[in-house]
Amino acid sequence: MTPRHKRFAMIGLGLVALGIAAALVLNAFNSNLVFFFTPTQIANGEAPKGRSFRIGGLVEAGTLTREGDGLTVHFIVTDTVKRIPVTYKGILPDLFKEGKGAVAQGQLSTDGTFIASEVLAKHDENYMPPEAAEAIEKAKKAGAQSSNTLTPAPGRTGP
Repeated sequence: MTPRHKRFAMIGLGLVALGIAAALVLNAFNSNLVFFFTPTQIANGEAPKGRSFRIGGLVEAGTLTREGDGLTVHFIVTDTVKRIPVTYKGILPDLFKEGKGAVAQGQLSTDGTFIASEVLAKHDENYMPPEAAEAIEKAKKAGAQSSNTLTPAPGRTGP
């Protein structure tokens, strides 16, 4: 092999190694990427099947129930238009309350229930995750044009 061929072989090996490294980095990035969806988007079938994602909205008042084990909870997340039931097994954040904003991460089961692996609650009375606030505003605007809007719970004037 001439020095010229050796140089081309080394450049080729370097490019192959760089390509493999880039593929591994992109694969790791893609597997850790988590998208945010609203209850309306999930109900419309826009959420991924068999993949982890986040759902955000308001915890509907009167829907929080606990099972006998003390760790499993069921509640409904709504964007004031659509409702998605959520099941979570674990300790809820101290600030988690009905009628307040929440974001849950997990997967959608075959029966349409969101199985959460993590639940996040807003941290003060003036904060809501930007994605959740934007989703609720869009849902309100779309709900005003739709006949499928939810009515507020008795005694409540809005979300």
